Amino acid sequence: MAELTPMMKQYLEIKKDNPDSILFFRLGDFYEMFADDAKLASRELDLTLTSRDHGKHAKDRKSTRLNSSHT
Repeated sequence: MAELTPMMKQYLEIKKDNPDSILFFRLGDFYEMFADDAKLASRELDLTLTSRDHGKHAKDRKSTRLNSSHT
């Protein structure tokens, strides 16, 4: 498996300390949620669930993106 990026390491460290919260992680003009948070937010908030094509495990990398430029 590929090594985690510094961003994903930071995300997972914060998530570990807040397991019962949906973590919105700001990336540029967007807030993203990953993994189970993305699946839950997609279902509960009727958001489109997306995935990125980063190799054979892409189906496991789910994210949901919210544009922050409208706030």
